Amino acid sequence: MGKDNIKIIAQNRKARHDYFIEETYEAGIELSGTEVKSIRLGKVNLKDSYAGIHKGEVFVYNMHISPYEKGNIFNKDPMRTRKLLLNRYEINKLIGYIQQKGYTLVPLSVYLKGNLVKLELAVAKGKQLHDKRQALAERDAKREIEREFRGKNY
Repeated sequence: MGKDNIKIIAQNRKARHDYFIEETYEAGIELSGTEVKSIRLGKVNLKDSYAGIHKGEVFVYNMHISPYEKGNIFNKDPMRTRKLLLNRYEINKLIGYIQQKGYTLVPLSVYLKGNLVKLELAVAKGKQLHDKRQALAERDAKREIEREFRGKNY
């Protein structure tokens, strides 16, 4: 499968602002049929979601998938905990990371890869307030340089 088969459904933009992203992983998500239909319609929110490891398995918490309109009795709780599908080697690596002080697991995006729903999971370290200010200043400076460069038609 090439990159052209990927369709991003939802992104957690705040994650890149609040955390330094160390490493990313692609994980499958254990979903019910109506949840998949809702995701295909773009009814998913990653705003306050996070991931954790419990008994050697990775779970995502607070990921909101709106109930499917035509799902009636088959709809699940929109905020339920969902299992992430990773292989044992990746899970062991994640356990090693989060045992280090300051590291956490943050979902970055939900996307369709072919017919499969995937979640991009990041190992991240929290930013301090001064780090956020510095990142904003760098972005503003870069934007200003781009503006100046565009103004001078070479």
